[in-house]
Amino acid sequence: MTKEPQHLDVAELQRRLAEFAAARNWQPYHTPKNLVAALSVEASELVEIFQWLTPEESARVMENPDTAHRVTDEVADVLAYLLQLCEVLGIDALAALDAKIDRNERRFPAPGES
Repeated sequence: MTKEPQHLDVAELQRRLAEFAAARNWQPYHTPKNLVAALSVEASELVEIFQWLTPEESARVMENPDTAHRVTDEVADVLAYLLQLCEVLGIDALAALDAKIDRNERRFPAPGES
C-alpha cells in the first residue's frame, strides 16, 4: 500500500516522531546529549557511503537503486534526529536556518555585492 502524496511540514514530522518515541517509552532516552550522539552516528553512516568514491562517482550515487535507497535512509535518519533535537531544545529549525542564511549573506557577500 503506497501513501498518497501529501504536503509535509516540520511540525507534523516532529509530532509523528514524538508520538513514535512516546508509544515505545523512549522519551527518557531522548536527551539532548543522546540525540546529538545519535545524530553524529547517523551522519557518519551517511559519510561512510561516500567515503571511498571519487567525486564523479559521488555525483552519480543516486543512479544505483540500492545505493540511492541507503543514502535516502541515512538522510532520513539524520533529519529525524536533528528534528528531535530541535524539538527537545525548543529550536525552530526553519527559523534558525533562515536566520543563518541571512547572517551568511551579510558575512560572505557575492562578488560585486557590498
